[in-house]
Parts: sequence; structure tokens; C-alpha cells
Amino acid sequence: MGLYVQVYEFAASAGALEGYVYHKKEAELRDLSVWIGNLHQAYGLLPAPVLEEIQPFVDMTLGRAFRSLAPVLGENHELLLKVRSMIHGTLPDSADDFQKKKWFQE
Repeated sequence: MGLYVQVYEFAASAGALEGYVYHKKEAELRDLSVWIGNLHQAYGLLPAPVLEEIQPFVDMTLGRAFRSLAPVLGENHELLLKVRSMIHGTLPDSADDFQKKKWFQE
């Protein structure tokens, strides 16, 4: 698989996860386990220079997903620890923190 496909697949999966868990009261943990596991594996396969460039966006997207899931699962749930391991910066203030401009708006 080419690098651009890897980046796209990771980003699409991260964005879909964020949308799926946004303000959910309950989530199917069976589905989330596989989803987050695949996402974590894909993240680990991305080259360091790519991660360095996209990490702030990963932090925001997965950070919002983390903020959506934390009230339901608890911050120390194994799935959230896996999500948190892909976030290197500070977490967004909430699941609604969409203040960051997109790269094409700057």
C-alpha cells in the first residue's frame, strides 16, 4: 500500500470514529475495540516524518473522540488508553472543540 493511501485510510478511519462516538450515550464496545485496534495499528505503521507533520491534526481529531468517549467509558478504559497513546499534544477542551482552522483556510 502506498504512503498516501496509508495516510488517507488512517485519517478517514480517525474522522469516522470521531463522528461515530460524538455525544453518544453508549457505544458498541465490540465495534470500537476492532476499530480502535485497527486505527492504532495503522498509526504505528505511518513513518515518523509523516506523523510529525500530521500529529497536531491527529491530536485534535482523536482528542475530540477521546472527549466523547471518556464520560461513557472512563478515562482509564483500555480503549481510551489506546486512543490516548496516539495523542501527543494536549487534549481539546471538549468534543465540541472545532476552533482549529483547516490547512486550506489559512
